[in-house]
This record gives sequence, structure tokens and C-alpha cells, in this order.
Amino acid sequence: MSAAKHDVFQAIADPTRREVLRLLARNELAISEITSHFPISRTAIAKHLHILSEANLVSGKKAGREKIYQLHPEPLTEVKQWLSYYEQFWDNKLSILKHVVENDNEDRFKGRKKDQE
Repeated sequence: MSAAKHDVFQAIADPTRREVLRLLARNELAISEITSHFPISRTAIAKHLHILSEANLVSGKKAGREKIYQLHPEPLTEVKQWLSYYEQFWDNKLSILKHVVENDNEDRFKGRKKDQE
């Protein structure tokens, strides 16, 4: 695979390109099939595919008069690695939330016990 001309982060920054990747994650698609999922022109989709291709996220092969695109998810590992650093903050917040919920439930349980006495 050649060196990426576009950064993977720039490539996935656009919601349309993220949706194209989601579509291609299911199976290979012709550009006409991809275009049918969007309210934009084939030319606009072709530009998005070009950016994704330059980031090595997709590749296209000629099949008759169409071009069939397939996903290459490997460059997304860079995004996953970058995000993994920030999981510590999510995990910490989830731990705090769990603690708050568990303590709230204990307080409610204690309150019911007092009411029943």
C-alpha cells in the first residue's frame, strides 16, 4: 500500500465519509450504489471516495463501466490507538457514576427499611 496522502483523522472528519466507510464495512459497493444512499451528486461522492482512497481507507477497482470500492480498515487502528489514551477518562467517569448509583441505591434501601419499622 502506498503512503497515505491524506491523514486518516482528516478523512474521517466528514460525516459523509464516515457513512461511506460504514456502508463499505458491510460489503464492496459500486459508486452508484454508494451514491444512492446520499442526497448529493455522484461527483461529490467521487470526491469523498478520492479522499478516503488517499488515506488508504478504501480502494476501487474497475468492473465494466463501474468502479467497485472496498474498505481497508487498517488505517483506523491509528484512530483506535489515539482514542485508547482517552479511555482512562471515560473509565474513571464510569467508575464514579457506578459509585454514585450504588450509594444512592443503598441510601434508598436504608430509607425504605426505616419507613417499614
